[in-house]
Amino acid sequence: MNDYIKRKLETNLVERLRNMPAVAILGPRQVGKSTLAKRVLSRIENSIYLDLERPSDLNKLRDPEAFFSINRGRLVCLDEIQRSPDLFPVLRSIIDEEERNGQLLILGSASRDLLKQSSESLAGRIAYLELSSFLVSEIGPQLSSDQVRELWLKGGFPRSYLSDDLGVSYEWRVDFIRTYLERDIPQLGFQIPASMIGRFWRMCAHVNGQVLNASNLGSALGVSHHTVKNYLGILEQTFLLRVLPPYASNLKKRLIKSPKIYFRDSGLLHTLLGITDHNDLLSHPVYGSSWEGFVIENICSECPNWRSSFLRTSNGAEIDLILEKGQKKIAVEIKASSTPTVTKSFWNILAETEMNEAWVIAPVKEAYPLGENTMVAPLDKFIHYLSNL
Repeated sequence: MNDYIKRKLETNLVERLRNMPAVAILGPRQVGKSTLAKRVLSRIENSIYLDLERPSDLNKLRDPEAFFSINRGRLVCLDEIQRSPDLFPVLRSIIDEEERNGQLLILGSASRDLLKQSSESLAGRIAYLELSSFLVSEIGPQLSSDQVRELWLKGGFPRSYLSDDLGVSYEWRVDFIRTYLERDIPQLGFQIPASMIGRFWRMCAHVNGQVLNASNLGSALGVSHHTVKNYLGILEQTFLLRVLPPYASNLKKRLIKSPKIYFRDSGLLHTLLGITDHNDLLSHPVYGSSWEGFVIENICSECPNWRSSFLRTSNGAEIDLILEKGQKKIAVEIKASSTPTVTKSFWNILAETEMNEAWVIAPVKEAYPLGENTMVAPLDKFIHYLSNL
């Protein structure tokens, strides 16, 4: 294992704790939420950390009002809050009574939509932050192509990426998938057989980067398209899949209106498909869509203030990613080739959608112009540019 890699969210977390009574860090299990929280807590006097999966810590909250009364004035961190959703109404009264910022740090492995109690009980009192798996910018400045390929192959879960042995990294991901299916799904209250949700997850791996066809997936599983959407919602709300919506436009062309689905961690995608090394990945049909999902996840996680979507017409013309903020619109085409090219239809649809600029993201060493207002660039250079807009 290598040394600790600083998370970009750390600075934002400290700032939010100064300005909000409560802060929640949400993200999948094993992504590093606890490590980040403990790192921040170590620099804050009078802080206390409770892991609600540990019976001894959970027992301290049998009488939550008494616990918070004894620990008045301290920053309290509650890890795996989804284990005790009944705490939220109590937390609201405690926060309102103390009337100060930096009272509570909550860590959860489910989205705020699954933690309904928090959005209802702590509205106006809590800031939500999302921690993704490692991003390209967190690994280091000016990454080599080998470093990017390693992150792409292993994915960004700390124990997977930081392992020096590819076999150990792969086995960790196998264990993560098994634990998620057999333990995490039931703990969230979903009464779905592990084998069924596991089959669905693997089917999603085979259609990564494709437009969702719930009816086809349902037919293959022997369930309704409504059930497929329910399964998809579970994987999305536990931060394992990203559902990319279609672009909303008044173009005269007929547009595809179903979303696309992408794995948020490329390492999990590769594991579900039995891809163990770079040679396996190079020869696999998912090669292009895996790179596409890897790029989209990095961009969307780094720049959450940009609205993201994709555009595809009924005749196949497509823009992989459209980013919008205010009046600015940026088209992003993603290519896995080190010598990327684009089609005539790409230029045509750029003109019709009136994009401000376009970028082609590919595993190239340096950025260079491809056409008017269009650049080819490596992923890290584009993210740096976007972050400064």
